[in-house]
Amino acid sequence: MKKKLNGYLPSSNSRENTNVSEIAVGDITIEVVQKNIKNLHLSVYPPTGRVRISAPLRMSLDTIRLYAISKLGWIRKHQTKLRSQKREAPRDYISGESHFFLGKRYLLKVIEHDAPAAVHQKHDTLELFIRPKTNRLKRAAILHEWYRMRLKEILPSLIQRYEPRMNVHVNEWGVKKMKTKWGTCNIRAQRIWLNLELAKKPLHCIEHVVVHEMVHLLERKHNEQFIRLMDSYLPQWRQFKEELNRFPVAHSEWEY
Repeated sequence: MKKKLNGYLPSSNSRENTNVSEIAVGDITIEVVQKNIKNLHLSVYPPTGRVRISAPLRMSLDTIRLYAISKLGWIRKHQTKLRSQKREAPRDYISGESHFFLGKRYLLKVIEHDAPAAVHQKHDTLELFIRPKTNRLKRAAILHEWYRMRLKEILPSLIQRYEPRMNVHVNEWGVKKMKTKWGTCNIRAQRIWLNLELAKKPLHCIEHVVVHEMVHLLERKHNEQFIRLMDSYLPQWRQFKEELNRFPVAHSEWEY
């Protein structure tokens, strides 16, 4: 059994060039991952508000703990927000369920047929064509792939609209499942990734995330310059961000 000493809980889970431990700050337990990096990174993960700090190998746990204490208000704020956020109920992918596309609610209609799987969008239904005895995971994968393809049809025009305005070029973009972010930007590679869940959100919310990630090609940090650029390219971004965060997020097992 591991023993906690002076608020620290060492962990036996360590690997080459990485040390994993825990520190206690008040009633909050924080996972500390020390590795070959230069700066501290603080993250609060959904759905329960689990806290992790990534820190340089050379930094002492005392220094990391003082940093965590200085961020305690920010941590509690984000934990409260995550724990109160609405979440979609787990989906069984059966007829009669509600599913969203571009902010609109559709009823799912499952149709068994002896042919390749397909999804057809109707006025107020999504028709999911599957082979008999297709299980839940396969049904989910079919619908998720349909979402991926629809989002990939939408994104190029949004990116191309803002590239000349910002005088930037996106070398590469893609869509993938993300558990904690709507999008990411690799500034060096000039590559952006968008969360697959965005396919369920209104188009202007998707636009907001695209602009946000593209602005990072001009300004790395979320500082005053970043806000000025967002105000310039998408004046309604605060409204869109608030709306995006009001939507229920997908149910997930949240494995780490």
